[in-house]
Amino acid sequence: MGAHHAEGQPRDVTPEPEPPTEVHEPVAARETERRSVDWRRTRGRISDVLAGVVRWVGLVLALVLVLDVLFVVGEANADNGIVVFVSDAASAASIGFEDLFLPDDPKLEVLLNHGIAAIFWLVASSIAVRVVRLAFGGGGVR
Repeated sequence: MGAHHAEGQPRDVTPEPEPPTEVHEPVAARETERRSVDWRRTRGRISDVLAGVVRWVGLVLALVLVLDVLFVVGEANADNGIVVFVSDAASAASIGFEDLFLPDDPKLEVLLNHGIAAIFWLVASSIAVRVVRLAFGGGGVR
């Protein structure tokens, strides 16, 4: 009668699963096995991350100084919280450029001193990025 048992039930034609053929190593053998680490690639990644952080720090410091110049030249409200915060941060970021030039006009003084400080941070962070890449072998200058 072909595909049916005597009771009228269909026969199971799916094969039984085969036992796994892979052999597992003892736990002690696996623990002593070491992974291969590509240290050159790891150093390159560290270099990329550090260079990115240095670049962003320089950009943020320059941005704070430029914002302060805009607020002073544009005569922003000196009592505004944002203006006060930016002014305080710019005073800290100007590191020695605060009294480099002392013209009679206070707007020109901020423009010159904070403008030069902003340029300093852009140049200094660019040089620092190159040094980081050279020190860590991160693939040269980008």
